[in-house]
Order: sequence, then structure tokens, then C-alpha cells
Amino acid sequence: MGMLREFKDFALKGNVVDLAIAVIIGGAFGTIVSSLVDDVVTPLLLTPALKAANAQDLDKLAWGAVKYGKFIAAVIKFIIIAFILFLLVKMMNNLKKKDQAAPVATPEDIILLREIRDALKK
Repeated sequence: MGMLREFKDFALKGNVVDLAIAVIIGGAFGTIVSSLVDDVVTPLLLTPALKAANAQDLDKLAWGAVKYGKFIAAVIKFIIIAFILFLLVKMMNNLKKKDQAAPVATPEDIILLREIRDALKK
């Protein structure tokens, strides 16, 4: 049981949780950036190259290649991931507060010293 408790204490430390969240958010944000570049920016930048090559139906080709839907889907996925992580962190913080809120039992020597103090006051 001691090893399990040590793992729980390690895993719930602020630094470990912060690092895990940073990695997850970073990956999700990387998806947004990749989608923006691959699905929106690159097709729009290719338009001048296609004009230079005298491509037929240029407007249909350039705007048809832009995939706004994929980019919007990546943004929505990011928002969902960020919200779920927010809920997890909030839940962990509530659990930490409950652990810290438990009253600590007063040691017997302190109780005895208080009794002696109270007896001396009388």
C-alpha cells in the first residue's frame, strides 16, 4: 500500500500534472497549426503559382483545395480537449482541498501540556 500512496503523491504533484497538461495542449495546438498550414495557407499560397502556370479553372481549383472544415474541426477538437483538461484539473484541486481539510489529530503531549496550562491558570 505504501508504494501506491507514493505513486499517488508523485503523480498528483503540481509539476507533474502541469507538465502532462502542457504536453497534451501542445499536441492539440500542433494539430491546429498543421491544419492551418496544410488546409488553408498552403492552397492559398499556391494560387499565384497556378496562375503563373496558366492553370485552367484556377478559381475553382484554388478555393476548392482550401479545407476550412478540417481547420474548424481541429479548433473544435482543441477546445474540447482544453475543456476536459480544465475539468480534470478542477476535480484534482477539489480532491487536494479535501485531503488538506481533514483535521490533524492533536498529539497527546500537546493535550497534556494544555491541561497543565489550564490547571496552572486556576
